[in-house]
Amino acid sequence: MKRFSLWKIIKYPPQFLYAIGLGPIYGRMVLLLTTTGRKSGLPRVTPLQYEEINGCIYIGSARGTKADWYRNIVANPKVNIRVRRRQFDGAAEPVTDPGQIADFLEYRLAKNPRMIGFIMSREGVSKNPTRVELEKHAERKALVIIRPESTK
Repeated sequence: MKRFSLWKIIKYPPQFLYAIGLGPIYGRMVLLLTTTGRKSGLPRVTPLQYEEINGCIYIGSARGTKADWYRNIVANPKVNIRVRRRQFDGAAEPVTDPGQIADFLEYRLAKNPRMIGFIMSREGVSKNPTRVELEKHAERKALVIIRPESTK
């Protein structure tokens, strides 16, 4: 018997919103990442929060290196991104260095203090974390930097 997975259910509404043309609105916070399944070889679409910094897409993995989409990227770094009105191929670079991940967390906290602060507080991080606390928290996380290759 197949196991119930909340993760599989919550990914469909963002795909639907993009499909009906609401990507430009919804895409301010969530993109659609298409990876190649490491076992199946099939395309796998995952909605994820992101930040766009200096033309690159940064995606943090709350589940660290255990997230399926992250493991797919480790197996095959070629991805496709759909964000707002754009769609493009990219090369994904997995990052596990706690210092780089802490830099990303600081950036997200500065940009979205309420939302990111709430998310991090649910994971045991203080409301105004120190750099040391962020780096300790980052040890359990992973990050992917996607550099665009072409625009469609």
